[in-house]
Amino acid sequence: MPNLRLADLTAEIEANVRRALLEDIGSGDITAQLIPAERLAKATIITREACVIAGTAWVDAVFRQLDPRVAVHWQVADGDRAQANQPLFHLEGPARSLLSGERSALNFLQMLSGVATRARLLADLVQGTQVRLLDTRKTLPGLRLAQKYAVTCGGCHNHRIGLYDAFLIKENHIAASGGVAEAVTAAHRIAPGKPVEIEVETLDELRQALAAGADIIMLDELTLDEMREAVGITAGKAKLEASGGVREETLREIAETGVDYISIGAMTKDVKAVDLSMRLSL
Repeated sequence: MPNLRLADLTAEIEANVRRALLEDIGSGDITAQLIPAERLAKATIITREACVIAGTAWVDAVFRQLDPRVAVHWQVADGDRAQANQPLFHLEGPARSLLSGERSALNFLQMLSGVATRARLLADLVQGTQVRLLDTRKTLPGLRLAQKYAVTCGGCHNHRIGLYDAFLIKENHIAASGGVAEAVTAAHRIAPGKPVEIEVETLDELRQALAAGADIIMLDELTLDEMREAVGITAGKAKLEASGGVREETLREIAETGVDYISIGAMTKDVKAVDLSMRLSL
């Protein structure tokens, strides 16, 4: 499944920002009214910790929607590594607008950079192997595409976007469908051309999935030895994805079994926002 591209997210970014500004500013920023409307200001946004940047387009959209008079001058780009206390961007414009947009802009940047930073750390752990690290659907409601884009900024990759663009047949689907072969066969019939992935818990189920023509087979919490055996059994006839119980301490070992993919829900689910700060000058 292809990675999301920023060029495909224009409408999504505008919608994300509209909701954020409505949520934060509502009928108007009453605190900003303490400042004379004509007063101009400058601001510098720094990161207080090392990170990987993601979310610049969301920041741009915040100030574009809020007040087009605000100029945003970037010192970094998505995917860049930044060091603690490094300036990320500068703002110039009406002081009221800089302060009203600060929280929404930084919320997007610190959350998405947090995802990218986590993804980069994980990608570095498997550097030199052929494995691709995948995100999952464990994302913040309403911000799935934003988080999945941030994953790519950190050097990892996107799994399916939702329930509509690929099959992922899990234990309950298999039981309700009548078995592994029945589920895979039905999936190919229902949506020809859509990727069909199925979860297996044993090597016997793996063999069934291969015989049924699955495109991708998810190895759910198999041991390292079972994963190595699965790679040998599969022999390139399908892609293999390791999932479940993946930790930083075991990530490299799993990658070295020869599986094609490792999916990691924590990449987006357990995100820690990067610590950012805005310094205003009049």
